[in-house]
Amino acid sequence: MADSGAARPVDLGIAPPVTATALLLGERIDTRGLEDRESLSRVPLVVRVYEGGLAVVFRYGVVVLFNVSPAAQEAFTTRLSPRVYDPMGERESDEVRVIVQPEADEQTDLSGTISIKELTLERMQIVAHVLAKSLVLSYYEIAVASAFDRVEPLAERLGSTGRIGTRGRFLLRQIGRVLQVQHKTVGRVEAGEKPDLLWDHPEHERLYARLADEYELRERARALDRKLEVISRTVETVLDLVQQRSSMRVEWYVVLLIVAELAVGVYALLK
Repeated sequence: MADSGAARPVDLGIAPPVTATALLLGERIDTRGLEDRESLSRVPLVVRVYEGGLAVVFRYGVVVLFNVSPAAQEAFTTRLSPRVYDPMGERESDEVRVIVQPEADEQTDLSGTISIKELTLERMQIVAHVLAKSLVLSYYEIAVASAFDRVEPLAERLGSTGRIGTRGRFLLRQIGRVLQVQHKTVGRVEAGEKPDLLWDHPEHERLYARLADEYELRERARALDRKLEVISRTVETVLDLVQQRSSMRVEWYVVLLIVAELAVGVYALLK
């Protein structure tokens, strides 16, 4: 069972309205040692930012900052950079406003502002979970669209000319990229799954469900899986054809060598 670290009310040190900023820093963040600092929670990891505000750090490369100024964001991410593996050349980001309305439903309005009943640690963690997963999905949606653009000409060439070329190494790279995305979104991020936090705080399931629906986390994760499956099938099919063609070529080379050897032998006999 997850350790939420919030058995009693926690002074977050921030006041509404809250600006939440999600940053995709890299492939992975090493959080070991960060838990030893003044952390408010370990799953997910929530720490105070020295310059003011809160940070929720996810191992799969995302940090979500609450009421952290741009200068403080830069200072915090600079301190965090030695822990970031495979940093992004250009950081992906998303920002949302969070307001407190005790008498209103917890939901997202048409402008994208998230309304909550109370400013608590658990609610901030849920908002961070949704923003982090949405940001990772956005990044890989773009990556998969790019993969589609690279693979589509192969399918078109096969359909129009019946020829596929011999780009075996290129095809293997595409399969590798597909496997990387699947491992990231399914194995690490668990984009379509509920956060462990809800095991300890089931009273917040409704808030998470509404935010997850608003950001279409499940639908986007499923769509991403379907696209990855299509790319994988296409690439594997074309790669099989390339390998078969190469195998047939080798067989013809063997036949030609045998014929040449026979021809030399016959010539020697007739000489």
